[in-house]
Amino acid sequence: MTGRDRPLFLLSFRQRDELAAHAARAGWRVVAARRGEGADRRFLASGAAVAVVDARGSVDEGLAAVRTLAAVTGASGGALLALVSRDDTARLGEFYDAGATHFLASPMREIEFVQALRFAARHAQRAGNEAARAATGEPLGWRYDPALRSLQVTPALASMLGLTSAPSLRTVLRHVEAADRGAMRGALQRLRDGIQATAFAHDLPGAGRVVEHLQRDARTGRIHALIERLGEVDASAVVRDVLTGVRDDAGMRRWITRRLDDAQPIGVILVALGRFDMVNTAYGRDAGDTVLRAASTRIAEAARATLGRRAVLARMGGAEFLVAVEDADPATLAAAAKGIEDALTRPFVIGDAIAPVGARVATAHSRPDDDAAALMRRAGEALAGEESDRTLAVPIETLAIDLRRAMDAGEIELRMQPQVAVATGAIVGVEALARWRHPDHGEVGAETLFAAAARAELELALSEHVQRLALAQAARWPSALRHLRLSVNVTAADVARSSFADLFLDWVDTSGFPRSRLTVEITEGGLIDDLGEASRLLSELRAAGCRVAIDDFGTGYSSLAYLKALPLDYLKVDRKLTQDITGSARDRIVVRGVIDMARSLGLTVIAEGVETPEQLDLLAKEGCQYYQGFLCAEPLTLPELIALVEQV
Repeated sequence: MTGRDRPLFLLSFRQRDELAAHAARAGWRVVAARRGEGADRRFLASGAAVAVVDARGSVDEGLAAVRTLAAVTGASGGALLALVSRDDTARLGEFYDAGATHFLASPMREIEFVQALRFAARHAQRAGNEAARAATGEPLGWRYDPALRSLQVTPALASMLGLTSAPSLRTVLRHVEAADRGAMRGALQRLRDGIQATAFAHDLPGAGRVVEHLQRDARTGRIHALIERLGEVDASAVVRDVLTGVRDDAGMRRWITRRLDDAQPIGVILVALGRFDMVNTAYGRDAGDTVLRAASTRIAEAARATLGRRAVLARMGGAEFLVAVEDADPATLAAAAKGIEDALTRPFVIGDAIAPVGARVATAHSRPDDDAAALMRRAGEALAGEESDRTLAVPIETLAIDLRRAMDAGEIELRMQPQVAVATGAIVGVEALARWRHPDHGEVGAETLFAAAARAELELALSEHVQRLALAQAARWPSALRHLRLSVNVTAADVARSSFADLFLDWVDTSGFPRSRLTVEITEGGLIDDLGEASRLLSELRAAGCRVAIDDFGTGYSSLAYLKALPLDYLKVDRKLTQDITGSARDRIVVRGVIDMARSLGLTVIAEGVETPEQLDLLAKEGCQYYQGFLCAEPLTLPELIALVEQV
């Protein structure tokens, strides 16, 4: 096995991303860190053979990190490469004394850095073979004498955990994961109660899943522990997400599986950050990382406030987190979910900007025949708005995997919903809506489709695909439809792209559809907090000949701010407000106020979700000019739209 067959642990206080990119291009799997705290444990958990400490510009911090890492790299037969600035080369002796095995001074080229990694890997392979042979018969374990309060550990365990020559019992037991400490305390209590032998299982950094077999000497009271490995350590044994420090996907699945195997009921809360792609695109990846770390902290605090310390948190990938807890009743789990949702409603501070992110939250409870995959799938379906108790529900994970292929295979189709003039009943335009004609699951609606895109991190790709498909189809409309306007939807991620206006207009012109008949619809929830930037983008589209509509108006908290700041042509009243118009007098006054305000600002009003003649009659009396909804037609295929227009 060569060094490149294993991960690389990289600690860089200032240039982590640049070095990680160099190493990744050379074929390494990089586990990167910016802070030195806990670096020894993270190195062991990573399964790496080579550690890099970048001390350039932080020589004292780097030297301290080398001292910390040297104990574990040396014991495991690893290599430790120290990077220093040219001005600090006089201190190389200190790094050597601290335990570094290789050195590289800047300025350095990428090829020189990669070559240094190769030399370090070859050193680690030779040393690792020797260490492996030496440790073959070396047990992992410890012995504690309560009378003397003294602890002895085997050399193998001391090397693995980077322990001092005389560690305390508390120091050793601190390496037990928080979620497993209940089992540990139970085992120790059984020994105090007179049981001579017992055991408990837990995750051990550097060893994966282990069982500690405890035996108490009845005469002396000494406790002997023998640690049995349940499997070889590799990259899959990592139980912490590198970015946030919480459990990772694999660690959470193992935790759930163990509890379900023991017939323990489990409750889970699945959390998906709402505008994370927008933050990444608008402010950069570092800002996205900042939001993920802050979000994990808020989720953990909110979960503990209701569920206590028994709650376990993991980052499941992308911008999704999962909270799991044993034996939580539905009311308590729902209260915890509400607390998490409220915590994430508060905006996040990113430098000088404030970004409202928000989140979607769903809960699920285990069933007697569940495994981890089934429980998490049901949580995903609940998050996507599907019924969690439907046995034939389409798993979001499956749709996410299929989506890229579906776009290439032409399975994403369009439906057109007519927009109708209230005064004349004439169809004046259509809104393009996406549908997925799935070969196994039938038609998949837009909400589930975009939920799958979010899971697959394909939101931008799907949005572009639908926009270009709508433009291409509308450009080929027959003469019966050539008077109609086309409305296409734009997402939050689209708005956040600095070059979106130019890209979009290029797609329009390439399709041949006239800009003058095109309306760009953006949802209220799709706008970023930087209204100045959003205003600039929409102004560019209007100046180019397009029209702009704010969709689903009345669902968010910033409605008035949007109307004041953004250049708009149309206001689309959300379907919930539309349907409220036939409710109480108070409801009607609210709808009337929205319509009056829009018209006072010179905006044309389109009511969504009109389903009954009574709703249409009341909207007409309040001055609404256009509507769309099932009263006229559901979203139609192109042949159905042509037939309807010709009838009207």
